Amino acid sequence: MKLGFIRHGQTNWNAEGRLQGSSDIPLNDVGRQQARDAVAMLGAGTWDAIVSSPLSRARETAEIIAAGLGIELGRSYEELIERNYGQAEGMTDEEWEKLWPNKAGGGIEALDSVVARGRAAIGKVAADFPGRNVAVVCHGTIIRYTLSALAGVQFDSILNGSVSLLDNGEGPWKVRSVNGETLGTPLTR
Repeated sequence: MKLGFIRHGQTNWNAEGRLQGSSDIPLNDVGRQQARDAVAMLGAGTWDAIVSSPLSRARETAEIIAAGLGIELGRSYEELIERNYGQAEGMTDEEWEKLWPNKAGGGIEALDSVVARGRAAIGKVAADFPGRNVAVVCHGTIIRYTLSALAGVQFDSILNGSVSLLDNGEGPWKVRSVNGETLGTPLTR
């Protein structure tokens, strides 16, 4: 089974450098184009279905990709919602780091919780689509830290509209690429 994690397309809050977290902010026109561009990156004939986070920016991205690839639009998974940034949602990085250094406090969800949800989502998708190749549209933080935990390597940011691949062909899940770049290239620090 292969999974393709796609970060949703851009929103106005992304463009402004604001934390969205679990706030339901819609795609903007750039984000819709990034979703259409992801269709080419994913490639026709490779994917059986697409699922997403229930937040509208992820769901709309999934709808655009499903239509572009002519594949099944599967359900949304609550586990795929972005990290809850609590009181920091809507703030810029500079604003919230002044209030909560090291990203602690203000009701911000712990990264361990985010990774646990990411792993749970992978398990649910695998159970719902056994042996099928599934594209998964969700959010930058949950993709970044879930894939980092699986690979045992810290990845930098996940780009809007980018595709990251993993599979379980050799048993446990293995991360094969991040942001469209094959693992082993300069992805890590």
